[in-house]
Amino acid sequence: MSGFAWGAFAVNLGWAAAASLAVMLVTFAIAVRRGLHRIVDIAWGIAFTAVAVASCAASAGEGDPGRRYLVTALTALWGLRLAGHIARRGRGHGEDPRYDQLLGKAPGSRNLYALRMVYLLQGALVWLVSLPVQAAQYVPGPLTAFAAAGTALVVLGVCFEAVGDAQLARFKADPAHKGRIMDQGLWRYTRHPNYFGDFCVWWGLYLIACDSAEVAALTVVSPLVMSCLLIWGSGKRLLERHMAQRPGYAQYAARTSGFFPRPPR
Repeated sequence: MSGFAWGAFAVNLGWAAAASLAVMLVTFAIAVRRGLHRIVDIAWGIAFTAVAVASCAASAGEGDPGRRYLVTALTALWGLRLAGHIARRGRGHGEDPRYDQLLGKAPGSRNLYALRMVYLLQGALVWLVSLPVQAAQYVPGPLTAFAAAGTALVVLGVCFEAVGDAQLARFKADPAHKGRIMDQGLWRYTRHPNYFGDFCVWWGLYLIACDSAEVAALTVVSPLVMSCLLIWGSGKRLLERHMAQRPGYAQYAARTSGFFPRPPR
């Protein structure tokens, strides 16, 4: 693509990897000290924010300033909100059963196994999924309808996720709801408002990079990978396996969309 700084973008890939790795290594050190690996979930959104900020700094003098600041701000909005929510939700709780189960398979040191299988793997995923955020910083030319549509989709996703999280928190805070399945608000239309929100965010960020056709072709792998993680990987599938044994969940699942919102059956 004419005007796209491929050499500078290649250097940026290294800076982005370093930013993601730094967040994960600091988090690992804190987790080992506290004996609590669940805090890596907080680092997920922070690592994306760090990559966006590092890429914005590295791309100074390249690309369109409006696009650079827009994609960085939107990424930080999503990432820091998510990190804050997970931190509040996990306050006072012990280890996440998912990590207990995973680390129970460690052939040697649990911490070194966690470093390889959790922190470094998540750091690599952050780098891969954030490719549209990195590349958008180097796209020349003014913002177009793709950027407008992408921004709208990101805002929709963040709002959908935030509202769903708030509704679930209020539901759980009521002692009368103990043992019940949340089927109110957005949870009436999809079993996973938070994951659907993430889906919208990452396809929206990708659309902002689509002002360049070549960048769009190069980075489409990123929202596809995130979509697979949310629907078939560590998101929806894993959570529903855990929820399947709860009373009333089968009936809730039968009438409520598994991902994309729609009226209940």
